[in-house]
Amino acid sequence: MATTCMLKVQNPSLALRSNSYVITPPPHFLKPSHKPYLTRKVHLLTTSNLNGEKCFKHSSPISAALTESFVQVPETNAHEVLPTRLNRILAEFSALENPRDRVMRLLEYSSLLPSLPASERISANRVMGCTAQVWLTAELGRDGRMYFGAESDSEITRGFCSCLINAINGALPEEVLKVKTEDLSSLNIGVAGGAKSRANTWHNILISMQKRVKDILAKNAGKPPVDPFPSLLINVEGISAQGTFAEAQAKYLSPDASKVAELVDVLKEKQIGVVAHFYMDPEVQGVLVAAKQQWPHIHISDSLVMADRAVKMAESGCKFITVLGVDFMSENVRAILDQAGFGEVGVYRMATEKIGCSLAEAAASPKYLQFLEAATRSQPSLHVIYINTSLQTKAQSHELVPTITCTSSNVVQTVLQAFAQIPDLTVWYGPDSYMGANLAELFRQMSNMTDAEIAEIHPMHDKNTMKSLLHRLHFFHDGTCLVHDLFGADVVRRVQEGYCDSFLTAHFEVPGEMFSLAMEAKKRGMGVVGSTQNILDFITQNVQEAVRRDIDGRLQFVLGTESGMVTAIVSAIRNVLTAGKSNGARANIEVEIIFPVSSNSISKSNSISKTAASSGDLKPDERTNFTNLSIVPGVSSGEGCSIHGGCASCPYMKMNSLDSLLKVCHLVGTSKEALLSAYRAQRFDKSMLSGHSIADLGCEPILHMRHFQPLFQTNGT
Repeated sequence: MATTCMLKVQNPSLALRSNSYVITPPPHFLKPSHKPYLTRKVHLLTTSNLNGEKCFKHSSPISAALTESFVQVPETNAHEVLPTRLNRILAEFSALENPRDRVMRLLEYSSLLPSLPASERISANRVMGCTAQVWLTAELGRDGRMYFGAESDSEITRGFCSCLINAINGALPEEVLKVKTEDLSSLNIGVAGGAKSRANTWHNILISMQKRVKDILAKNAGKPPVDPFPSLLINVEGISAQGTFAEAQAKYLSPDASKVAELVDVLKEKQIGVVAHFYMDPEVQGVLVAAKQQWPHIHISDSLVMADRAVKMAESGCKFITVLGVDFMSENVRAILDQAGFGEVGVYRMATEKIGCSLAEAAASPKYLQFLEAATRSQPSLHVIYINTSLQTKAQSHELVPTITCTSSNVVQTVLQAFAQIPDLTVWYGPDSYMGANLAELFRQMSNMTDAEIAEIHPMHDKNTMKSLLHRLHFFHDGTCLVHDLFGADVVRRVQEGYCDSFLTAHFEVPGEMFSLAMEAKKRGMGVVGSTQNILDFITQNVQEAVRRDIDGRLQFVLGTESGMVTAIVSAIRNVLTAGKSNGARANIEVEIIFPVSSNSISKSNSISKTAASSGDLKPDERTNFTNLSIVPGVSSGEGCSIHGGCASCPYMKMNSLDSLLKVCHLVGTSKEALLSAYRAQRFDKSMLSGHSIADLGCEPILHMRHFQPLFQTNGT
């Protein structure tokens, strides 16, 4: 006959009653409104459990270490400081070496958690980023301390909630806010394959607790819970905009049908293909997305893919390619088409003026030449240049130093692969200073990871190789994208205060503060750092998962890149939600796209309004009411962008207007085509000192990247 082992959990009051225990939760489990008791059945541990015959409600063996720990847990004190209680839980789980033992202890914590009533298991209380459904409530007690309640449809996740509530309930608000996600890293609860997602659960619940504390403190201070960023709210029924900036973005998501018809007719008539960058004005993108349903030779993407699609369009019979982007993009399209044997296909840009790019200009500066000259004095050296540079810059760089291009989605793999293949290599990255600094910080973080974690990122590296390469990576310090430069400290502070529990997205070009914030979110499954395509894929995949689960809820995504991305994002989200409804999904799913812009991003200006009035573009009553006109953010602070950062709108990309596109399309192939001479994409026929043409030499680094990519299976830009 099996003998009974006394079971003691994180609760001093256990009374043996036949085959169950009456469990009274410790004082810090209780909110002020809770009754001081709770009954719940828990199966007894017996010596037969140790042989795996039974274990709670599960059939898993319990080790002697787990059994011993049940009788060694000290009693808790509701007035202990939070770190003491948290450290006790950390020590409790650290003492259990067997992952299954940790799971069993977690299930015991689950049995102690008071259930939330159905009235509190609502969408507004959901915790984002958890595999299971989690609901969380919070209130500030009359004693000035925080009290939380939680519920989940997963017993293991209930255990997570129970542990955190055990440690945090009864703590002062400022104590709760000081807890770091890193403080929970040693818990590592779970079995092989599930530990990472479970660690994410710990972290996301903690972040949500802290967000609710901030909201309560703000409310008690008579302030709104958060100074809201403008946003778009998308569901299967439609789209609504919140804030002037969002309204400006949303205005053209439902395009003018007559403009769509006009564009489609001329594209079909003259066999014109259109390649456009994601950062186009919403009006242009709205028309292009609608036109694509009737004319297949329209593509919106990142810069590298634009040239590839132009070649496919030429192969399909297109006689002209219109490029909506900055000048280096049209140059790339022209050169790649020439190399592919389509020199007769006309390539047109969208303005008579230069359509510049702050990054491309930085790479053409004397300082960048000095940077490359330093690279020539260190052998072996490899120059890794961002794709967002001109062909001439690529050619000049390649003539000085072996050069390969990279994109924001493959830069990590490109650099790591190069270090792995070439002993003692020194890498010189440019021109984007933020991407270079973020790359260096990422490698520093990797040098502190385990070999297994590093291998997940690149299989040819470990702790030793990562440490050895840190001093051999150099990056240019004087080049930034003026859009991503706007995601600075002020915007990051507001994201931390009001959106810390949302999904965070960040382009690899953002400043270090935003990069670090998104990397932290990425570690707990709540963020992505990469290219515009990476961001689009991340949002789409999370919405698809929500539709698959068919559960009511709202997903919030902070858009840490150019606001022009919203057209592609909205289109992808609407497609997913509509497909879900067609397949029988019934859940009410809302997706909020948040623009982390400065509160001063939309301003009022008399001077700009007068200019518009004099042009005859305004209605009569508007010509005398200049102060009511909103200004779309421009290149300088006087045109709508705050010096505190965050207009997130590229003025160069906005030079690609719908009127220009229609003008070019109507004139090509006619007797008036000569009027478009300033619109033609530049063709580089001149030769470098080596005798190679600028076009040929400038394309070589791109071709090197194309051949390099299969080695690490990455795509996109």
